[in-house]
Amino acid sequence: MSDGAVRAAIFAAMGKRWFYGWTILAVAGLGIFATGPGQSHNFSVFVGPIAEDLGLSKASIASAYGLATLVAAFCLPYMGRLVDRFGARRTTTVVVLLLGAAALAFGAVGGLASLALGFAALRFLGQGSLMLNCASLVSQWFSRRRGFALGLMALGFAASMAIHPPLGQYLTETLGWRQAWVVLGVLTWGLMLPPVLLLVHDTPEGVGLRPDGDAAGAGDAPAKGDAPAVGGLTLAEALRTSAFYILGAGWFAIAMLVTTLHFYQVSILTAQGVAAEVAARVFPVSALTMVVSMPLVGRMFDRYRTRRVLAAGLLVTTASLVGVTLVRDLTTAVPYAMLFGLNNAFSMTMFGYLWPRYFGRLHLGSIQGTGQMIGVVGASLGPLPVGLAFDLIGSAGGTLRLLASLPLACAAATVFLRTPAGVTGHEHLD
Repeated sequence: MSDGAVRAAIFAAMGKRWFYGWTILAVAGLGIFATGPGQSHNFSVFVGPIAEDLGLSKASIASAYGLATLVAAFCLPYMGRLVDRFGARRTTTVVVLLLGAAALAFGAVGGLASLALGFAALRFLGQGSLMLNCASLVSQWFSRRRGFALGLMALGFAASMAIHPPLGQYLTETLGWRQAWVVLGVLTWGLMLPPVLLLVHDTPEGVGLRPDGDAAGAGDAPAKGDAPAVGGLTLAEALRTSAFYILGAGWFAIAMLVTTLHFYQVSILTAQGVAAEVAARVFPVSALTMVVSMPLVGRMFDRYRTRRVLAAGLLVTTASLVGVTLVRDLTTAVPYAMLFGLNNAFSMTMFGYLWPRYFGRLHLGSIQGTGQMIGVVGASLGPLPVGLAFDLIGSAGGTLRLLASLPLACAAATVFLRTPAGVTGHEHLD
């Protein structure tokens, strides 16, 4: 039986029991988990061993990380166009193959140049491309319940926060940091290739369904294989709206500063007197809070004015940056970890929600790819000032408090956010 026939049989069997979008959502959630090798919370436990093994300072590692992430960011709009052209299933398959290979190769880095190259590959493929593909899939299959669905999808990120740092720590202690990356690469292939190849369909319209499982009106049900009956702005049209730049600024700030906290959380907390083991295990507390908060945040996006929910998320980011500087022991680490978990619930939900909400689904890949590029540029710049603060003055507290002013300013700007003309279906959220 061919691959297409197997997928069709699975679709027919599952489609009789529930809306197939929930199957797509499960695969996307697993995909978000599988981005772990390219996420900052995973790198956080490797910064020390890499610095010691290669004889590099934290500032030089942060510089390599930032420059590599910056270079990778500018490839994401092209990835978005590939998603629009070939569909998320094909592009996700290729991305997963390359991400696993990049993780294996990362264990063989021998200096600053190869380290930067490894960072670039893992960030582009994991934190960038795989997240982009997963969010695009869910955004295609859900509309009215998109916030809730994306909140559930982002539980994969919470699982990654809970599992990847302790797993990386354990593998490093038992096998060494280089062999740890070999294990991570093989796990990526094993987790993602079977479900992507066997379960994924790009759009509901392509298999005769509609987003959210809604019934079609009489005579308007699309036939299988028909072009998706969807609307939305082109990238060029989106770039001519003020909404794009308000959203871009907010997403830049969140991606920049959440990445900074993920990447340096262990270093920040240990510098403030928290034991390294406790600092690493703060991640699961954040992950648990994220799990509890995510569906609630998703419901907020589906029910309340988007600009107000976005502003709330930016204020939580501001509070997280200030809160981490106040941690001194386990007692103060737990409240911060819970606040940071809420911060991740907001950031992961809005990552996939904002672009289709304001610009539609028709050209979602190219628009979301450009938006993701903005976020990854922010992520590339965030760790550098904190790394310099550590190397020059031995503390990052003042720098983190100063950085907190950026999301605060973006929260104020959301008062001007409105849906562009020509994009319909979310009038109740304005």
